[in-house]
Amino acid sequence: MRTQPFIAAAAVLALAAQASAQTQTSAQTKYPATLEGHAILPAMTVIPAPADAPQELQISGRYAAPGNQRVDTPESVPATSALSDRAAPRPTGASFPLKGQPVQGMSGIRNLRDGTFLTLSDNGFGSKANSPDALLMFHVVKPDWKNGGVERVSTMFLSDPDRKVPFRIVNENTPRRYLTGGDFDPESIQPVGDALWFGDEFGPFLIKTDRTGKVLQVFETMVDGKVVRSPDHPSVAMPAVPGAVKFEVRRSKGFEGMAASPDGRFLYPLLEGPLLTASGEPEAKDGRRFLRILEFDVEKGQYTGKSFKYALEAPANSIGDFNLIDASSGLIIERDDTEGDSAQACLEGAPKPDCFNVPAKFKRIYKIDMGQADADGFVKKVGYIDLMDIDDPQKLARQGGKDGKLTFPFFTIENVDIIDGDRIVVGNDNNLPFSSGRALGKVDDNELILLKVTDLLRAK
Repeated sequence: MRTQPFIAAAAVLALAAQASAQTQTSAQTKYPATLEGHAILPAMTVIPAPADAPQELQISGRYAAPGNQRVDTPESVPATSALSDRAAPRPTGASFPLKGQPVQGMSGIRNLRDGTFLTLSDNGFGSKANSPDALLMFHVVKPDWKNGGVERVSTMFLSDPDRKVPFRIVNENTPRRYLTGGDFDPESIQPVGDALWFGDEFGPFLIKTDRTGKVLQVFETMVDGKVVRSPDHPSVAMPAVPGAVKFEVRRSKGFEGMAASPDGRFLYPLLEGPLLTASGEPEAKDGRRFLRILEFDVEKGQYTGKSFKYALEAPANSIGDFNLIDASSGLIIERDDTEGDSAQACLEGAPKPDCFNVPAKFKRIYKIDMGQADADGFVKKVGYIDLMDIDDPQKLARQGGKDGKLTFPFFTIENVDIIDGDRIVVGNDNNLPFSSGRALGKVDDNELILLKVTDLLRAK
């Protein structure tokens, strides 16, 4: 009978520990963000394919129509925005196929500390099936914060002339073997030494290249000592008769963000969606879904077996990018699958093409601390800024500003990195030609914004 008080005390301590862990991973402290610059790369920034690429790559988006049926006539198919299953199709004002290769879709950014940024285009038009004529490329860009433009300083295309990719690629039997969105979906980029590292969604894979984009090695993804794959992994095949297909990563939920340690020793690729358990359910703890941040040893070329967990604020949320501030703390974009300003929301009733029936709501950047992870590996969420509530007292917004505020109402916001102890850069992926979140009937541009977020960066 004397043990009863101790049992009760233990239960109280356990509940307190659980509450503490939940508080640690879901801090709701909001910090201010002030606009200090706004630069725009026009949506229809299109460049020619390299001269030694197959001639058919001078046109892209042939397979982007519904059903992935080939369309050869440029600009013959009007594009609509219906990126979310809940959104009504709306005209974007753009048409495809495109004459050339689009620079669109900035998905991952790295500050080069000289006023320029390393960024990359994602797989092309959204899937493996519709992007075999979209070349994979990365760029150095220079935003002009004063005048509002973005200069494309240089572009490099990914290629595999030495046959390092361990599966058949779209341009298999060509001299340079340029990679396309039918091969990989790169969503993050990190320069380390003389190499570049890309996080891919399709495998998911890590891809190592030289500074020209030539593939040096491709790495499978290991979690808890086991290889995990998505349905787009080359080894995953449909069964001969209807039945289950085994995979651990949902389609389009592979590596989205990837940070690098300041010394370049480790990479921290972050999955966009939860891993699937043996039962097919997304990983969760106490009813709350979480994502894996894996640790990869660059020198050894292998995963360390260590991982962290990032708790989502809502089950359907995703992440957009991840970069470190220092050895343990970093910035993660967490967002929902909505787009458009609520001021132009549809009224009650059926969705219409001339309003946003699912306007943007949850678009945040969290500061996290891996050094304060709890016993289960959940990183601490220190606080956040709300990208739907950016202060603009100097009226620097070049589009989307109103009454001293700027919103960033895009479906996919996939670029964040630190500038200095006070400022960060943030950018959207405009999903050309399918995203229209800034204005009805107008395809989104690639926007970069410079934000002062001193309080967030100093928060503990």
